[in-house]
Amino acid sequence: TVNYTLRSKECQLKHPMDLFHSGQVVKICAPMVRYSKLAFRTLVRKYSCDLCYTPMIVAADFVRSAKARDSEFTTNKGDHPLIVQFAAKEAQVLCDAARIICPFADGIDLNCGCPQRWAISEGYGACLINKPELVKDMVRHVRSQIDNPKFSISIKIRIHEDIKRTVDLCQKAEAAGVSWITVHGRSIEERHQPVHYDAIKIIKQSMSIPVVANGDIKTLKDAENVHHLTEADGIMVARGLLANPAMFAGYEETPFQCIQDWVDIALEHGTPFTCFHHHLMYMMERITSKQEKKVFNVLSSTSAVLDYLNDHYGV
Repeated sequence: TVNYTLRSKECQLKHPMDLFHSGQVVKICAPMVRYSKLAFRTLVRKYSCDLCYTPMIVAADFVRSAKARDSEFTTNKGDHPLIVQFAAKEAQVLCDAARIICPFADGIDLNCGCPQRWAISEGYGACLINKPELVKDMVRHVRSQIDNPKFSISIKIRIHEDIKRTVDLCQKAEAAGVSWITVHGRSIEERHQPVHYDAIKIIKQSMSIPVVANGDIKTLKDAENVHHLTEADGIMVARGLLANPAMFAGYEETPFQCIQDWVDIALEHGTPFTCFHHHLMYMMERITSKQEKKVFNVLSSTSAVLDYLNDHYGV
């Protein structure tokens, strides 16, 4: 076991670009508002997740306020490789944020995909896919101002109705020095429509840097299918991992050990009750009856939740 432990330590400490060059499909936990925080990242890393993102952080607030830095970003020694995702619309602000984060993370990601109204009205997120020159400028600035050549800068995008425009955006970003591109295969307007995996494949074939596929991946089988459909170098999962944090390790549904691990990790990290409870609601969605959900979902304290898990599942 000693060698195995050493080996898994080494895997965890790999730089993101080493992962992409490993010949294996890189398994990635998406940036999720409220959810992809340190405790949850710690959990999914136990179950074969290769690379984790923080939730999106507004770069301007992060640079301006120490309070924002403390509340938005927490990490520890085992939390690698780690990508910090920023919302930004000015090159220098993104650079300043990258400089602050550089000693604690392995790279930054520029959010060019968030379709929420507030983000778009502020000039963040998905509206950036219509500003390829600005994206290029931001990437180039970060590249020139961060000394560490292993520090990655990636972007996460949605697609245009006209895929040629998306390919153009991606090629401009690649020319500016972007490390890889994550593509959520839907347009800004699309929410629950089927994902355009064919579009991701076209982008992949137009680039010489790694491309990550994102959208509607719920199981390891889905991940394998999407890899075959798109030829993507990595697979990024959001809701699928919320429902089953052990998904990348090949479990069809959340194993009880994973629930136990979440309880241990969350308590150790002092995770706020709402977040602790929400994660359990997601994890137990598929394994509890309607009646059980009615009871479990309205529990209002950590001790009530712990008693329930102990009584019903021996957790």
